[in-house]
Amino acid sequence: MKYILLVLLAAPLLVFSQTSPDIIITNGRILDGTGNSWYHADVAVKGDKIISIKKGLANQFLNAKIIDAKNMIVSPGFIDVHAHIEGSIFERPTANNYIYDGVTSVVTGNCGGAADDIADFFRRLDSIGTSINVATLAGHNNIRRLGMGLEDRKATVEEMKKMEALTEKAMKDGAVGLSTGLIYLPGMYSPTEEIVALAKIAAANGGVYATHMRNEGLKVHEAIDEALTIGREAKIPVQISHFKVAGKNNWGRSTETLDMVIKARNQGFDITIDQYPYTASSTNLAVTLPDWALEGGLDSLRVKLKDPIQRKKVLDGMKNSLEAGKRKDYSYAVVAGFPADTTLNGKSITQINIEKGRKKKFINEANTILDMLAKSNAQMIYHTMSEKDLAYFMKYPFNMPAADGGVSNGKGMPHPRAYGTNARVLAKYVREEKVIGLEEAVRRMTSLPARKFGLKERGLLMEGMKADILVFDENTIQDLSVYENPHQFTKGIEYVLVNGKLVLNQGSHTGMKSGETIKGNK
Repeated sequence: MKYILLVLLAAPLLVFSQTSPDIIITNGRILDGTGNSWYHADVAVKGDKIISIKKGLANQFLNAKIIDAKNMIVSPGFIDVHAHIEGSIFERPTANNYIYDGVTSVVTGNCGGAADDIADFFRRLDSIGTSINVATLAGHNNIRRLGMGLEDRKATVEEMKKMEALTEKAMKDGAVGLSTGLIYLPGMYSPTEEIVALAKIAAANGGVYATHMRNEGLKVHEAIDEALTIGREAKIPVQISHFKVAGKNNWGRSTETLDMVIKARNQGFDITIDQYPYTASSTNLAVTLPDWALEGGLDSLRVKLKDPIQRKKVLDGMKNSLEAGKRKDYSYAVVAGFPADTTLNGKSITQINIEKGRKKKFINEANTILDMLAKSNAQMIYHTMSEKDLAYFMKYPFNMPAADGGVSNGKGMPHPRAYGTNARVLAKYVREEKVIGLEEAVRRMTSLPARKFGLKERGLLMEGMKADILVFDENTIQDLSVYENPHQFTKGIEYVLVNGKLVLNQGSHTGMKSGETIKGNK
């Protein structure tokens, strides 16, 4: 009897210990990610979940760690749906540039480039631990390369079967969809019907189709039309990556291109876009060459360039492309990272050409590019877009900010978007220019991407959701990374919780690696 009484007396204490929060965020203004206005409440976290959101919690549970938000914004962690972290995350699993910018989850494997073996990729991430949550797409370029190499031709029946099997495996292993990079090897050689066939497999497994389209300049209309065709025929939701109109001759076409997206969505088609808030893009140096020249990869290109006839053909193709964009030189192309000669980092092709003692002529600058590619490819920054078009796209409600970056190792002269994408939206386009409102910006960074990519339990501040939480000052948040000095972390975000653990504490990274791998179909 005495034993039973002790058990009964202990029972309330046991229940209390199970429900008592580990962390309570108090004195904050809650932006829950829905787009609704903020409200005052405390947020209680237990383990990796939010267990309560209401006023007065800090007074009820005195043993919990208290975070005083000091009237700052408390929001869900930001979700970046366009990342390229396959290699860099293993070099720096703390993902500092993402964490300081408020990103708690990323979707990698974009532009057709993912891990060859997604199951192994997830195993490796789980083994090292990361500060951010990671989901991935299946990369079409990987699948085509594994299925048929780098050749410029249609796949045979057997090769298609192999690519379909690879796509099926990637989806079963946890990919959240299929991505294409149709300006990159070998995806540039793929006919639309090939992509449709593989997208159908992704659709059958609950995935999305995310595309770096075949063209973002003169033929952007045709490229959007192809993306819509793939979506309709495969019956799959579509995400158009880093939506833009590139090249001065295309400036002002933002109304035309976005109208295509709006029309499709009004017809009941699930299409959304993402965008980085900068007027410069970033990709490799080889994209300045005609597609045919890249068949077989850079080793094959180097063989071609030794043949005077082939080299002239490549140069002619480069000239045609430059003239089509109404450009006279490559001053818009700046080296972000050139492994063969890091002294070229931060310099334009025009500047490099002059420093080599050559006159400022197309042929000399084009040969400078070919000379560089003979040594190695380079990561580049291309200043090709207009601020007016950028702001027009920013206003679209089904547009998500996304950095199109990787985990920074502090080297080279990378695009500042890898450091400051979310802060730049909140500072420049919300606070300063008032292009969109704060509540709307947070919705685009949280619940919108979570819903689109099927990231369950994330993107909203609600009881039962994963405790990916930010505390930031909307009046001081600021991107500090600039083209001339990119390795600068965002300021103004004071706390970041990832799965209930403090990764950023009073503005400093704790080293905590509480991120998880997020698998589709789970």
